[in-house]
Amino acid sequence: MNIQFALERIKAYIHAYIQECKNEEVNVLYGHLSYGKMLRSKLLLSISDINEDVLRVCALIEMIQSASLLHDDVIDESLTRRGMPSINATFGNKNAIMLGDVLYSKAFYELSCLDVRLAQSVSSAVVRLSVGEIEDVKLSLSFHTDKERYIRMCADKTAALIVAAAECGAILKGLNKNIYRIYGENLGIAFQIIDDILDITQDSQTLGKPSMSDFKEGKTTLPYMYLYEHFNADERSKLLECYGVNLNEEKQAWIRMQMQKHNSIAQSIADAQYYANKALQAIANEGNEKLKDIVTQMVERTF
Repeated sequence: MNIQFALERIKAYIHAYIQECKNEEVNVLYGHLSYGKMLRSKLLLSISDINEDVLRVCALIEMIQSASLLHDDVIDESLTRRGMPSINATFGNKNAIMLGDVLYSKAFYELSCLDVRLAQSVSSAVVRLSVGEIEDVKLSLSFHTDKERYIRMCADKTAALIVAAAECGAILKGLNKNIYRIYGENLGIAFQIIDDILDITQDSQTLGKPSMSDFKEGKTTLPYMYLYEHFNADERSKLLECYGVNLNEEKQAWIRMQMQKHNSIAQSIADAQYYANKALQAIANEGNEKLKDIVTQMVERTF
């Protein structure tokens, strides 16, 4: 079974789980969800053999990922997701939150029917993810330059579920799960840093959402931290005036120009590469070229 066919089987499992809820409104809401890159499934499939147990675990992880994004969009008041109207924009915040709750709850029920080690891995990841969400909201209350706290937030909010996917793959394959946890942790941090960079460097059409939306939402990501460090007092004041507000084209252009001038993007890419290298080091002796390719594709992606 090739990866593409496996991904379609995963989607079929998710659809079946939703149908088991036996609720037409849930079916309608779910019908408007779109699938992303399914990175976590691709990662798990690259570690373990492809069989029905593996596909089920992938489906449950994807359901949890979708639930977290539904809640994210409500928190961030996002009107689009992957170039389409978000569920909260179309059906309202309450429906978006409740659909997320259905996905979480159904995933946890199905996890309870599997190997307890798999259930514990994913459940632990969701606790970390939720803590990361709270920390993200807290950090978004004001501009900050606390890189360590930002990295911890990335590790919890983004890396945790990637860690679970890697760990579950190792468990299902009978491999050393600690190696794959380290791989997943560093891959996830690098992934989020690149995501934050692309929010600045790419246009809205490529991103499927308004560009530079992170800063508008109060998120101080690495490029802004580095830029602030390079600025003098007047420039810092000008940057802070842009924080948490809608940016017109002139202000967006000024920020991008300054980031290029002060190498803020390059510094952030170097940080992402640092964590990518740590991920590669973790699995250096595992003989799995697919995992190396995932790291490369993640760092070099453009959306």
